[in-house]
Amino acid sequence: MSTTDDHDPPGHRSASPGSLAHRVPDLGALELLLAVARLGSLGGAARELGITQPAASSRIRSMERQLGVALVDRSPRGSRLTDAGALVTDWARRIVEAAEAFDAGAQALRDRRDSRLRVAASMTIAEYLLPGWLLALRADRPDTAVSLLAGNSAAVAERLLAGEADVGFVEGLTVPAGLDSAVIAHDRLIVVAAPSHAWARRRRPIAAEELASTPLILREKGSGTRQVLDAALGGLARPLIELSSTTAVKAAAVGGAGPAVLSELAVGEELAMRRLVRVPVDGIALARDLRAVWPTGHRPTGPARDLLSLTRG
Repeated sequence: MSTTDDHDPPGHRSASPGSLAHRVPDLGALELLLAVARLGSLGGAARELGITQPAASSRIRSMERQLGVALVDRSPRGSRLTDAGALVTDWARRIVEAAEAFDAGAQALRDRRDSRLRVAASMTIAEYLLPGWLLALRADRPDTAVSLLAGNSAAVAERLLAGEADVGFVEGLTVPAGLDSAVIAHDRLIVVAAPSHAWARRRRPIAAEELASTPLILREKGSGTRQVLDAALGGLARPLIELSSTTAVKAAAVGGAGPAVLSELAVGEELAMRRLVRVPVDGIALARDLRAVWPTGHRPTGPARDLLSLTRG
């Protein structure tokens, strides 16, 4: 008893299981077939597509084997489509046109994504590092509109997880839950005081115990600066005043309200002008990493990716 396959004509190939990717020629092969149909020459089609003639011949033969039919008759006078080839070319044209529409739509999505960048950053990074990075980004992407949301590290995490920012920057000891990160720079906190403060005239470093027992001008809880100081002092830091920005803390210290703990990045000018004095401290580590952060599993793309590359330049 014979099967259906026993009566198949020579060269017939039964439909095989599997995905369309295994049964339908790829776009490159279809574009080649369309070029052969338009130019009447395999060599001309190869030159138009930037491939060699042997590569073009191999691609046509592979497509013929895949489909189970002859597509092109080759002769010294050129290449001519077979009847089956003409029919396949009509189908190929529709597929290529659909692919072009797909590509145009994808480009429109990229253009829309690239037209804006929403950045969330903790205060020190927002005030002292981001302006330079954003100026460099503008030189590369002048058409990208950038919005900056400045807040403490906890607020940055909330913005990212709520989908209100494309990339963030934080300065604490740990990475907030739900975020991936990359270290982009290093920083150190220092103790500073106005020149009129008694600590500005000390010859010996301040011990950790004295620092912990002295009321200080501090950033609020949730900030990366406060997190690092609390960890260094075992949670014993005493606030004289709690302020929500680095600039406000610095102004209070310059005004003589008391000593403060600030990033080295934030006080370079004040130290150089002697508006603040660096107070040496002994026995505590106040170094920290500055990190770029984004929602777990969603690494930045487009302008956000370009901004990240500038932070490491």
